[in-house]
Amino acid sequence: MRSLTVLLTLIAFACTGWAGAGEKTKILLIGKDRDHPYATHEYMVECALLASCLKQTKDVETVISNGWPRDPATFKDVKAIVLYTANGGNVTFDPLHKEQTDKLLKAGVGLTAVHWSTGANKKAGDLWLDALGGWFSTDFSKLNTTTTKLKQADPKHPICRGWTEYDLRDEFYLELKFKEKITPVLQVELNKKTHTVAWTYERPESNNGRSFGCVLGHFHSNFGEKQFRQMLVNGILWTAHREVPEMGAPVAVKAKDLELPPKK
Repeated sequence: MRSLTVLLTLIAFACTGWAGAGEKTKILLIGKDRDHPYATHEYMVECALLASCLKQTKDVETVISNGWPRDPATFKDVKAIVLYTANGGNVTFDPLHKEQTDKLLKAGVGLTAVHWSTGANKKAGDLWLDALGGWFSTDFSKLNTTTTKLKQADPKHPICRGWTEYDLRDEFYLELKFKEKITPVLQVELNKKTHTVAWTYERPESNNGRSFGCVLGHFHSNFGEKQFRQMLVNGILWTAHREVPEMGAPVAVKAKDLELPPKK
């Protein structure tokens, strides 16, 4: 009788494992129409490019939205949100979206902000700081467009898997405000000072919610760099509580994926 009980228990555990094996990780990417010169801030193109890379990881599905989704059903079963848009703090904590944002963050939904999405105005700044762990604003931050080496501040972090330090030309946001408990992931040396340009933050009151901020991504050409894409995709997967492979996430692209819509 005891052997039968053990057998039934093992079968129950096995069935539970089978049920979870094919569970999808749904990731929502939010962009907007172009608002900068050609080949910079190509929000929708970059969201599509990142989505294509993310889907190369098994059981990841993506949804792309131009602006905050109007249909609440879009957020059903979302495990992580990626923002590549203007002033992500303003978007997420717009009075029309705040209640939904609070609910998602409290549920532990992952959050990634790329480049200008790390920004917010004064009204949304404190809320954005608490959600993302870091905050960019032209009121106190500095911009520096240059070429410099990206250094892994925490080489053992899953976001740093599969790529090594390299030189990158970008519009770097410097002198951001940070929460005390962020983990710097990428840093640069500019003007004889070390600046954190990408970080993680584990939100203490949000059901193990994870946030990843990265100020890089001004130039479209940077998304053509495998190491750059891999860093971003690793970070997004990390916020969704997906294991990042030791060699980094797959991020293959074709030339067509990098094509831009014509100038208007």
